[in-house]
Amino acid sequence: QVQLVESGGGFVQFGGSLRLSCAASGFTISTFPMSWYRQAPGKKRELVADISTGGVRRDYADFVKGRFAISRDDVKNMVYIQMNGLKAEDTAVYYCNAWGGPGTDYWGQGTQVTVSS
Repeated sequence: QVQLVESGGGFVQFGGSLRLSCAASGFTISTFPMSWYRQAPGKKRELVADISTGGVRRDYADFVKGRFAISRDDVKNMVYIQMNGLKAEDTAVYYCNAWGGPGTDYWGQGTQVTVSS
């Protein structure tokens, strides 16, 4: 059974840090580009960061550049995102995604991040 399970969310003060983890099971992430998305209340889901297979390329949304860092550990079948300098507008549910082409699009259940101003 394919599964992505996010963890590490919680409450943090303005300017604080969190590290989110995404544990994959039922498939091997090594052949998948991996991404983190987020969705704030009343807003559309948006791409935060993605990392290519092998971790050669990492791309970030403008609103997190310089603050967030995505990484992957293919041996552990895990993906991470380190979030520093958190702002109130970073409050959202964060989702892990593995996209392997049409029909192969896996999502986790999300983890809530709440930043107090």
